[in-house]
Amino acid sequence: MSILQLPLFKFLLQIDHIVHNGGLYKRPFNEAFEETPMLVAVLTYVGYGVLTLFGYLRDFMRQWKIEKCQNAIEREEQKDFVPLYQDFENFYTRNLYMRIRDTWNRPICSVPGAKVDVMERVSHDYNWTFTYTGRVIKGVINMGSYNYLGFAQNNGACQQAAAKVLSRYGAGVCSSRQEMGNLDKHEELEKLVARFLGVESAMAYGMGFATNSMNIPALVGKGCLILSDELNHASLVLGARLSGAAIRIFKHNNMRSLEKLLKDAIVHGQPRTRRPWKKILILVEGIYSMEGSIVRLPEVIALKKKYKSYLYLDEAHSIGALGPTGRGVVEYFGLNPEDVDVMMGTFTKSFGAAGGYIGGKKELIDYLRTHSHSAVYATSLSPPVVEQIITSMKCIMGEDGTNFGRECVQQLAENTRYFRRRLKEMGFIIYGNEDSPVVPLMLYMPAKIGAFGREMLKRNIGVVVVGFPATPIIESRARFCLSAAHTKEMLDTVRGEKKENVSL
Repeated sequence: MSILQLPLFKFLLQIDHIVHNGGLYKRPFNEAFEETPMLVAVLTYVGYGVLTLFGYLRDFMRQWKIEKCQNAIEREEQKDFVPLYQDFENFYTRNLYMRIRDTWNRPICSVPGAKVDVMERVSHDYNWTFTYTGRVIKGVINMGSYNYLGFAQNNGACQQAAAKVLSRYGAGVCSSRQEMGNLDKHEELEKLVARFLGVESAMAYGMGFATNSMNIPALVGKGCLILSDELNHASLVLGARLSGAAIRIFKHNNMRSLEKLLKDAIVHGQPRTRRPWKKILILVEGIYSMEGSIVRLPEVIALKKKYKSYLYLDEAHSIGALGPTGRGVVEYFGLNPEDVDVMMGTFTKSFGAAGGYIGGKKELIDYLRTHSHSAVYATSLSPPVVEQIITSMKCIMGEDGTNFGRECVQQLAENTRYFRRRLKEMGFIIYGNEDSPVVPLMLYMPAKIGAFGREMLKRNIGVVVVGFPATPIIESRARFCLSAAHTKEMLDTVRGEKKENVSL
């Protein structure tokens, strides 16, 4: 299609795109974050204000024994001690979260595939406690799990391979990698991950969260500077805080904000002494799991090279889910993996398993093997889990002799574009990048959080609803996670095309 055939606004977007990033992108980069309408924002604040006022009224009634107090409190003989339970800190949990607690932590009793079975539960004390009815809600469409490529299943090649390894190696290793927990399967996995990522070496860890929180302190420390995106995951935030390095926050995906911090760091150096920083490490994610946005990686790499800093990329949600062959955000933008100093990711999403990895130069991985707390002290990955990762990764790479893995990657991309497009056509406000399988649908008002989750479950659809403090107070949302296992019919059902529309 020629430029003359493009709609005017698309043409202007492309011009703006080229002017502002110097033509770094080889493909269109379209993200939408519609500002909260003023009336909706005001009504949302009013809603939270009313809930807060009623919360203080209920706390007053609990204090005078008019209403039964079910939250954790100190015993009478401890009243003169320093409070173990901070009353004000638990105010939100007692009076707001408890009203909609039933929309979270729903227990499932099946494989977290395209459909799940949910155990029904009821509460007779306003969500303080739950009782199971014994009934199982069958065939709930699963729009909440990170099963991007559909490998979370109890049959097929992955299940058979994992079962075979379980019978030979057992379920657990009972030791760390530096002691008696280094299996041949671990070595095989790490070589495969390095080849998959296109890097020199890689190391696998038993927990995705700990891969960030325990390895960042091994890479930076006192006298170093971390520049972190304001919407980075809690594991990155915790790792940065544990490192002892100075931390500066830049606005989400805002390259001007990042560049300003880089300039200031180089010009001014460390506080008081003005000495140069030992290291400057930029922390970003491939896909931001609450916003559905994709990192502006070409611009981040350009700034990283310009100011001689290091880049730590968390691909927990993007590995397997982005790129023509599922190799993540680096492949999505057509970039060189060598331009990313630390490539981190997890096996918990696209691979249907557990654990995480770090890939990069051989010198980096050799250093982490002896200095990472996760490598030295943590128990090794379970052998069946390792085999699940190996089998699914080989499937994605096409080394199983089929095109099934490539088809899953393509199906996920098609489902993502279709679902996002149809929701926008229905008039919903959708956040994030058009290629992101994480789809936030904005709800805004607190009353809609619980109502949306309950009404969707009535229609046999399981969704994740999110509100404050996980999001800004006026940006409550439902978050859909798409999968290659979802059929078009399932997505149409979720949209209400085959069932009664959900009334908000």
